Amino acid sequence: MATGRIERWHEAGLIDAETRDRLIAYEKEHSRPIALWAVFGIGALAIGLGLVSLVAANWEEVPGNVRLALHLALIAGALAALWLREDRLAAASPWVVEALVFIAAVLGLTFFGHLGQVYQTSAPLWEPLAIWLLLFAPLMLLTGRAWPVAALLVGGAIYCAWEYNFAFGELARRRDGEDAPWAFLALVTALPVLFAPLGAFLRPRSTREAFWRRLEQAALAYAVAGASIMTALASVGAFESGAGPLNPASQLVRAAIIIVAGALVAWGRRGVSGRMSGAILALAGLIVAVVSSANGIELLAALLFMALWAGIAAAALIAGWRGVFQLCVGVIALRLIVLSFELASDLLLSGFGLIVSGLLILGIAWGAWRVSRRFAPDEAGKAP
Repeated sequence: MATGRIERWHEAGLIDAETRDRLIAYEKEHSRPIALWAVFGIGALAIGLGLVSLVAANWEEVPGNVRLALHLALIAGALAALWLREDRLAAASPWVVEALVFIAAVLGLTFFGHLGQVYQTSAPLWEPLAIWLLLFAPLMLLTGRAWPVAALLVGGAIYCAWEYNFAFGELARRRDGEDAPWAFLALVTALPVLFAPLGAFLRPRSTREAFWRRLEQAALAYAVAGASIMTALASVGAFESGAGPLNPASQLVRAAIIIVAGALVAWGRRGVSGRMSGAILALAGLIVAVVSSANGIELLAALLFMALWAGIAAAALIAGWRGVFQLCVGVIALRLIVLSFELASDLLLSGFGLIVSGLLILGIAWGAWRVSRRFAPDEAGKAP
């Protein structure tokens, strides 16, 4: 397949004959027998599934302490391999180290569930998650290489923060109306955004640039997704005027953390890309701060959503992130379609309305395609 592509490049005049021959020789020398590797993979998968089925069939017969000991042994084995062989494994393939770190962290996470199963504990979910983060976050931060570990770390922190928020909020409601410290809980839910400045600061200063970039991107995505979801909540009137997790004071706390994170990103990673990433975070923080004012007003909530994504698109234009710009155009177009149905829901109740709605969707899609082609950066810049 690669050889055919190289031939087409030569026929199109993109490369000369000498370059073509060298590329073909390189591909032949480094080609991998994919079919053979697939057969090996199928065989290994069959063996693995067989072992899993044997263990599962006799799982209840194995004493709980023995199961926990085996679980700990697996964690210890993964950690020992990292401790003794990390440099050699990284030299061979960084993905081997990434896989080991990911497996060790997941084994650690599932160990707490296993522990609860054996001893029938009923602790709130945020407690084992917090202990897991305390124990395994340093490992992931010190040895992570790519997006799987970065996503696991940020995702675990987000889940833990919101579980803590829900647990204490529910506890407060059960205590005869006792109010929860909503501002503090809002602070907790915003803390995962601070992975963004951490990643931004260490990206240019570490040999594991890919990991820190993914960590920053994951935290940035959390902030943008959170602001977008809050505009959707505002459109259905979900914000409280009094005490609660979505009251204006809580929103201001979240907004302050996100804006501070944006400033730190711009400071930690100087350059156009860093400034634009910081600007996106600051814009998300501003949207979070004012979104409660659009509570129950569908049009205003939609405009805030589109303002957020238009701002991201502008940052993408400045930084040269072609893919991000095209994503923004698509998201705004989709929100326009949803808004049209929100404002004129009776379009779907008749044949003529369905025709009109179909034409509207096609028109918005065509407009989005034209905007994307006309204004997208000529070359795909490196993602934020």
